[in-house]
Amino acid sequence: MERLIEGWPATAKQAAETTMRFYGPPNEMTPSRLIWFNNAPWKRTVVHRDEVPHDFPVPHADVLEQVINYPVPADKVGEVGLFDKSVIIAQTMGEVSACCDNEASNVLALNMVHEIVSGTKTPEQARETASEQITAWLMNRPAPYAEDFQFALPEEQFQTDEPAVQHDIVDQAIKKVKDFFSGDEHK
Repeated sequence: MERLIEGWPATAKQAAETTMRFYGPPNEMTPSRLIWFNNAPWKRTVVHRDEVPHDFPVPHADVLEQVINYPVPADKVGEVGLFDKSVIIAQTMGEVSACCDNEASNVLALNMVHEIVSGTKTPEQARETASEQITAWLMNRPAPYAEDFQFALPEEQFQTDEPAVQHDIVDQAIKKVKDFFSGDEHK
């Protein structure tokens, strides 16, 4: 594993080493990613080789992506986007991820997502709180939002949306495809 990451950029390599020390070896490895599944409290953790520059709340490289189950209502997606561009919402999967350079920053970002979704903070207030909390954490002062989740993590909840095509039309289309592949399309 050390050979895989030896040529990685410094931030990515450090994130990989720290994550391996804490969670053990990854479940999957590719030349550009290390992946852990169900490494509580996370649903998934991915260390990316390729660094993405990000300036909020302080300049850093995004390399550590961590995912939780958290269904974000459609009317809150835009507000979350105003808070932090490195928070990714996968609505159908009922997941939210944060990508930063360390786990504390990801915990902080996801706590702020919860504050926004629950209506406790506006995106602007969440940005201000995140800035204060990361400063405290970097100075080794208490920073509860960066230290642990301040809400109970939900169970897996898919948001499957609503069908836009009537069931009978879908059934007809499926029959046509089956007929085509079975050679019965002219019967």
